[in-house]
Amino acid sequence: RAGRRLQTFYQSLPPGCRSSPPTASSKPPQMQNPNGTILQLYHSGRLSAALHAFQSLPSSPAPAPLSAATYAALVAACSRLRSLCQGRLVHHHLIASPDAGLAGNTVLNNHLITMYGRCAAPDSARLVFDEMPAKNPVSWASVIAAHAQNRRSTDALVLFSSMLRAGTAPDQFVLGSAVRACAELGDVVVGRQVHAQSMKSDTGSDLIVQNALVTMYSKSGFVGDGFSLFTRMREKDLISWGSIIAGFAQQGCEMEALQIFREMIAEGLHHPNQFHLGSVFRACGVLDSLEYGEQIHSLSVKYRLDCNSYAGCSLSDMYARCKKLESARKVFYGIDAPDLVSWNSIINACSVEGLLSEAMVLFSDMRDSGLRPDGITVRGLLCACAGCDALQPGRLIHSYLFKVGLDGDVSVCNSLLSMYARCMDFSSAMDVFHETRDRDVVTWNSILTACVLHQHLEVVFELFNLLQRSVPSLDGISLNNVLSASAELGYLEMVKQVHAYTFKVGLVNDTMLSNGLIDTYAKCGSLDDAAKHFEMMGTNCDVFSWSSLIVGYAQSGYARKALDLFARMRNLGIKPNHVTFVGVLTACSRVGFVDEGCYYYSIMEPEHGILPTREHCSCVIDLLARAGRLTEAAKFVDQMPFEPDIVMWKTLLAASKTHNDVEMGKRAAEGVLNIDPSHSAAYVLLCNIYAASGDWNEFARLKKAMRSSGVKKSPGKSWVKLKGELKVFIVEDRSHPESEEIYTMLDIVGMEMIKAGYVPKLPCQYTSFDHTNSDLSDEDMSMEYG
Repeated sequence: RAGRRLQTFYQSLPPGCRSSPPTASSKPPQMQNPNGTILQLYHSGRLSAALHAFQSLPSSPAPAPLSAATYAALVAACSRLRSLCQGRLVHHHLIASPDAGLAGNTVLNNHLITMYGRCAAPDSARLVFDEMPAKNPVSWASVIAAHAQNRRSTDALVLFSSMLRAGTAPDQFVLGSAVRACAELGDVVVGRQVHAQSMKSDTGSDLIVQNALVTMYSKSGFVGDGFSLFTRMREKDLISWGSIIAGFAQQGCEMEALQIFREMIAEGLHHPNQFHLGSVFRACGVLDSLEYGEQIHSLSVKYRLDCNSYAGCSLSDMYARCKKLESARKVFYGIDAPDLVSWNSIINACSVEGLLSEAMVLFSDMRDSGLRPDGITVRGLLCACAGCDALQPGRLIHSYLFKVGLDGDVSVCNSLLSMYARCMDFSSAMDVFHETRDRDVVTWNSILTACVLHQHLEVVFELFNLLQRSVPSLDGISLNNVLSASAELGYLEMVKQVHAYTFKVGLVNDTMLSNGLIDTYAKCGSLDDAAKHFEMMGTNCDVFSWSSLIVGYAQSGYARKALDLFARMRNLGIKPNHVTFVGVLTACSRVGFVDEGCYYYSIMEPEHGILPTREHCSCVIDLLARAGRLTEAAKFVDQMPFEPDIVMWKTLLAASKTHNDVEMGKRAAEGVLNIDPSHSAAYVLLCNIYAASGDWNEFARLKKAMRSSGVKKSPGKSWVKLKGELKVFIVEDRSHPESEEIYTMLDIVGMEMIKAGYVPKLPCQYTSFDHTNSDLSDEDMSMEYG
């Protein structure tokens, strides 16, 4: 049996760990007393020298006779040095020992189990445990700890259960390991059972067990139970305080974490370590409490922990969260040996602030220091590229991903896809999507968002069909993207499908998705469905629900319904937001309630604390312009606290055409073209104003200016769903396979319209036009401007 075990362990050794008989020329000198030499080296702390002395022992004709104490010292040395390779060699030597009793020695096997556990080899620890002829409580404690500390928590709990069934009473070390396994799994039910087991035993009040229980309850979201246990502890050490402080900080109770930390300092029995400081620095960062953070920073300097990698990283992150980037830099550069987490923290801090160049320099310095960036590093840089609209640095990072093999990380691919989408490179975003393996729901949501952003609305529905076949159920973000595309196209049938799907997967109570349904129903013209869904939401309605329906009524011309809904909202005590007032002002504009609209605009800031935005000002301009009060509208534009945008000028331009105000039309057109010289609609509307006023010379001049500038009118676009397939049509487009039949049918319909008496409005109807005094060409005559 020993021979089989020897062969098994020998074959499991890496080639560099296998010993071979020494040659005559390399034969080391014989030690007179190997046991004494090795034990002396071990007890003097020279662990590597002790193992070197062991390796110098001759391997033939038979292993040197070593005592049980020597083997125990060698195994302990391997354990403390975390040297799995040398530990296997010692185990191999022990099995082959002439003393057959050593291989079955319970104490030695317990040392081996501990060594394998600390060297991250739990399977080897379990093999030694299973082959032990006799087990004692230390054997159980060692094998359970070997699995618990290597994230084999389920196996650790199975062993714990086997121990209880075997009738062996657990000690404080076993109970501590079992509780830590429950904490790792987040299984508070089994954790409470272990807690009950500990209370039955004499070791239930041991500090090791109680600290583990506090950590388990805190990690599992039951920080109140952990704190209750903490307050009942007769004795507390640094681990006790650190566990409860970290528990409160991690569970969103940052102020409580700071309060307990202050109690620990006031007690004066314990000095904080880097883990306490890391927790409280994170709490200060979340609370944006710079004052507390600076005080604790002073404390860290007092205890010389500000240069510690763990505490320094948290301190740098705290300053970054509090918008003190310069302080964050100083702390980072003061850390003795920044680790990967520290570098990631400062790089992400620069990325969040939009300092892409500095983040890239830090990224380069990090690589020069010998550290290999991970997915967190790259995701921070990609987010910075997206925020700064920096496509070229993003492409360089993309190339780096391939070089280091991070292109297989789905979270990195998701960030890369979003970066391309936000940097307006939709083609590359689609390429990344198709190349991503193991797509998750974030991948799908990112590409759907990109399609909506870039107005590739047909692609949204194609991907939506694929998505339904790829994942078990969709989330609210996916469905909201589909609703956004449906709203743009007026695709009511798809909206109803999404609505039905929310019932199927249990998302009907998702308020954000319900608000999206109300908004989309309204934009598709189905106000009855929007109102029904609004009423079905009942008490789940928030300000966005009310605002969506108010805007829907307003944009569809139901001004009275919109204003009545607004009054009902105010009576219920629901505070309106800026979107609500956009709907109210739009409603007044659509039906000419000029005085009411001006009143609502005037009460926005004094009564509701809402500062007028460009959107609100656009509504007021539209309100005045539609009513023909163009002079007041122009005066309002001049008095605004910010420069008018293209939407405001286009509103005035359209109203100038409607009310035949040439001078205002010229001013509005100049405003549009100053912002966007290639804006075709401004040229067209101004042409129409000149034509309507009979100023054909200016009409011809403007048409020539359009041709010389290369300005072209954007073509119209239509969508029709036929037999489940979405058909897209563009003006004068003949790419459709049945275009000849389509245009033939259009001609037939046109002729039937003429027969029915329809007369199109053409420029030739202006009989007063003097051809001799104008530069208007035949091409200009073909322009329809009605």
